[in-house]
Amino acid sequence: MERMQEKRDKEDKSKEKKEKAGLPKERRTIGVIPPDAKNEKMVNEVKKMNVLTPYAVASRFNIRISAAKDFLEQLEQNGAVQLVSGSHKIKIYKPVAA
Repeated sequence: MERMQEKRDKEDKSKEKKEKAGLPKERRTIGVIPPDAKNEKMVNEVKKMNVLTPYAVASRFNIRISAAKDFLEQLEQNGAVQLVSGSHKIKIYKPVAA
């Protein structure tokens, strides 16, 4: 009898774990359009960061990584950031001292 009770208890606990794990997580929408590279507020936010990678910018501004790459390229053309190192996969930038 005790074994049957223990087995039922284990089954109940596993069901509770499955129910807790099955809760849907809140999804956030991310922007597809890169922010305006001429916006002073955005440029000042970028200049506060020590190292600029597409992932860091995408996380900070809640945009896609491809949009962050485009944004960093625009900032480089405008002279707000400088390319430090890069390959065909990732590019690392640093803000230009004003």
